[in-house]
Amino acid sequence: MSSPNARRPLAERMRPSTLEAFVGQRHLLAEGKLLASALSRGRLPSLILWGPPGCGKTTLAKILSDEVGAQLAPLSAVSGGVKDIRQAVEQAGDLRRMLGQTTVLFVDEIHRFNKAQQDALLPHVEQGTVTLIGATTENPSFEVNAALLSRCRTLVLEALDEAALERILRQALTDSSRGLGLEPEALSDDALGALLNVAEGDARAALNTLELAATFAAARGSTTIEHPDVEEAAQQRVIRYDKAGDAHYNTVSAFIKSMRGSDPDAAVYYMVRMLEGGEDPLFVLRRMVIFASEDIGNADPNALRVALDAAEAFRFMGMPEGVLPMTQAVIYLACAPKSNSALTTYAAARKALQQTGNLPLPKHLLNAPTKLMANLGHGRGYKYPHNFSGNYVAGESYLPEDLQNQRFYQPGENEVIPRPPGLDAEAEARRKATQAEGPSPNPYHKNAK
Repeated sequence: MSSPNARRPLAERMRPSTLEAFVGQRHLLAEGKLLASALSRGRLPSLILWGPPGCGKTTLAKILSDEVGAQLAPLSAVSGGVKDIRQAVEQAGDLRRMLGQTTVLFVDEIHRFNKAQQDALLPHVEQGTVTLIGATTENPSFEVNAALLSRCRTLVLEALDEAALERILRQALTDSSRGLGLEPEALSDDALGALLNVAEGDARAALNTLELAATFAAARGSTTIEHPDVEEAAQQRVIRYDKAGDAHYNTVSAFIKSMRGSDPDAAVYYMVRMLEGGEDPLFVLRRMVIFASEDIGNADPNALRVALDAAEAFRFMGMPEGVLPMTQAVIYLACAPKSNSALTTYAAARKALQQTGNLPLPKHLLNAPTKLMANLGHGRGYKYPHNFSGNYVAGESYLPEDLQNQRFYQPGENEVIPRPPGLDAEAEARRKATQAEGPSPNPYHKNAK
């Protein structure tokens, strides 16, 4: 074919124009849901459509605009600015005055607008001059001004599942006017599986890969698209990972929680996912060092040394070999016994300081380098622990007077360091009971049965 339509990408040619043809997002479009209810009234609220690439945000915006009989004014946040916003708003005002028609201002990638550009939208959205539909792949609570968010409804779109993707692919395969115009059998089961796998819920990626795979099949004189054609078309899967966006925060959160949950398989998987997505290995290593103190601490004091050694080894080795000490350390951290007493002890002490302020230091702990200080009582009554049995002075308190009954440090049940001799009886009993219970049930712990 040589028509202009044939030269457009398959994903663009197959873009649906009606709600009936739109695939997916039934949690938003089913009867009784927000969008269905709004469309039944013929009124569309301003919306922020948040979802991964290829889930239908742009298509849905166009369809919704048509459904309410509005004029669609598309604007890209990548190339547009305040001047473009003002021009679109002026045209919307003219259209409203002359024809009584509403305008939907569709801002693609709205998260790329800076604060001034987003502020320029506010009065026009609030006055109803335009109905705003913003599309974003980034968390709008981070990327969109709170004032603008409060004037819009945020809808979360989901990546398409395999059933939805298969429906889209088969329609594109057989459609003779917009699609490839091939027989249903022209796509082998293996090729279909590979397409679904490489797309990862992205309809645009699936359709564009299908189109290129069909070209490779035709080039070798075949009427059937096979698995190798899809592999050649896809080349290499691009890991969806934005180092400054949700994927960054969500993946590192999953990484840390997997180590905290003593799951080395999941922890290593998320580490690989971050590294393959282009994350800075030193960022991952810093998180591991933090984790060693925050979540393991004195349950295994060696964990901090392991994390630091991994960081030093990586700096010495670089990539790709540096992933080996990183993996070794992640396995160790995930399998180590856990205690968060470093975190809770610091937090408790800090809370006490904030509540009580700078309390006077106990005088018996102060140095007395001069006669005046000695006369003031500095150091008076101090008992040197090494002069006592067990290097411990029973009943001695080292906190300020108003905090003498406070206990910030509550040892974790897994901690291996010696307990202070003055540990209260309840905590000591709990420690002994825990030790009597035997090895940890964690199958990865070195002392597990």
